[in-house]
Amino acid sequence: MAGAVMLLKYQDVRPLATWFAARMLEVVDQNRESYSPDVVVPVPAHADRLRQRGYNQAELIAKPLARSLRLPCRSYLLVRTKTRPDKLRLTVRERWRTVRGAYTIRQGLRVDKLRVLLVDDVLTTGATLDACSRALRKAGAARVVAVTVARAILRSADIGAGVPRGEPEDERGPIR
Repeated sequence: MAGAVMLLKYQDVRPLATWFAARMLEVVDQNRESYSPDVVVPVPAHADRLRQRGYNQAELIAKPLARSLRLPCRSYLLVRTKTRPDKLRLTVRERWRTVRGAYTIRQGLRVDKLRVLLVDDVLTTGATLDACSRALRKAGAARVVAVTVARAILRSADIGAGVPRGEPEDERGPIR
């Protein structure tokens, strides 16, 4: 799975996005009774990253997923306002810090009372999904549920280098 994610993310092997979306559809369909989304929103890439890569892999996955769910895909709702550091490997603490306040709703748009299905390629620490969810909720989303293609397994050295897994932090410390 990791190899396939890397091929989509860095080698532009776009057919994988449709395949990933089909796998996600299975998971979403299993949980539709408890959660019925109104809209699909991919985690946005920063404009600099989009220029560099030429595409947003989360959006490539979200579009066919939304089509299969017969829902609108609103890739323009969320905006990443802060760039990611150039450093290839970030500690858990650095991941949480770099995304804090990095996402916002595009000016003039509303998400009042929408149930959002947030789509990303990989869940590493949960920091990105947390930051996106906070921005959507702050803008009025009724509920945000996230789905990812894969989950990274953190090494104990990564976990020990910052906030323990599952404990997001803000400027006051861990959120409990």
